[in-house]
Amino acid sequence: MSAASFPSRPRQTGQRRKTFAIVASQYNAEYVNGLVDHARKELEAIASTFQVTVYEVPGAFEIPVVAQELAMRQAADVIIALGVIIEGATQHAALIGQTITGALMQIALGQRIPVVHEVLLVKDEEQARVRCLGEDINRGTEAARVAARMAQVMSEVRSER
Repeated sequence: MSAASFPSRPRQTGQRRKTFAIVASQYNAEYVNGLVDHARKELEAIASTFQVTVYEVPGAFEIPVVAQELAMRQAADVIIALGVIIEGATQHAALIGQTITGALMQIALGQRIPVVHEVLLVKDEEQARVRCLGEDINRGTEAARVAARMAQVMSEVRSER
């Protein structure tokens, strides 16, 4: 995604305090911490009343089980999944990435809660650096904006009942 199509910062409306759960991998910690830091900073900039809780898991493969538990407990309005998988010489990274993608979608649909998927599958550390530590296309910032907007949309849709 180019910077030109990067989601804009949503305006917050409504009175109810929104809660966000970030489930973050500890593997490739330098890059994932960059995503987490940018996501938290952006959520704070959107609305200082947002409650953000971070749950750290050993690797990207463990993200869905914690996301599912949080969704089942209705512990957040939106779950943000953050991780970095760097491709190697085998298909392992691609298999992990596909499995996580399917699992996160099933959690979102099954539990009716937005799950923002920013578990990045990158070719090398340079791609990770640009997407996780840089400012221009930081995927943590992007995830926060998507999460805030999805919290709004879901609140609007649910109030129409």
